[in-house]
Parts: sequence; structure tokens; C-alpha cells
Amino acid sequence: MDRRPLLLLKTLFLFVLTALAEITGCYLPWLWLKKNGPLWLLLPAALSLVAFVWLLSLHPAASGRVYAAYGGVYVATALLWLRYVDGVTLTATDWIGASMALAGMAVIVAGSWK
Repeated sequence: MDRRPLLLLKTLFLFVLTALAEITGCYLPWLWLKKNGPLWLLLPAALSLVAFVWLLSLHPAASGRVYAAYGGVYVATALLWLRYVDGVTLTATDWIGASMALAGMAVIVAGSWK
């Protein structure tokens, strides 16, 4: 049985968690700096960035390949954050760009299969 589709789904799920950790770790200090949020936001922000680094370390592939593939998922996740957290309506070009970024991630991940 070919396990590659399952591997791709696991990788995608892990990358989405990683992107959420990174975005949260950057969003909370932004709230503090730009929206006069409370200082305590910096603690969960730091913990979120630690989780981001740890999640990236869980991939068995070479780090450069992981970072390159992760970038595609980050783009798509950031656009979903823009829609559902910031409340901004996405454009057709946002959706096309996210699709292209995810396709690039899939190509990079598939290229690492041996």
C-alpha cells in the first residue's frame, strides 16, 4: 500500500499547526504594540514561538527542504488568518496564490520521498 498520500496529509497538518504557532507568536506582540494590548500577551507569544520551533524540528527531512515546503503552507494559513481573525475578505488572487503555494509545498514534499 502506498503511504505517500497519508504522509502528505500528516505533513500538511503539522505545517498548519506550525504556521498557527508562528502567526500567534507574532500576532500577540503586534496586539501589544499596535493595539495597546496588555503586557502579559508577550508570555503566550513567547511560548507560541517556542512551539513553532519545536514543531519545525519534528520533520525528518533536511531543514532547508522543510522550511521551503513550510513556506507554502504558511502563505495559505496566513491568508485564512487574515480572513477569520482580521475579518478581511479574500480576493480571487489571494485564493489563486494560496493554491499555487500549496501546490509548491506538495511538489517539494513529494520530491523528498524515496
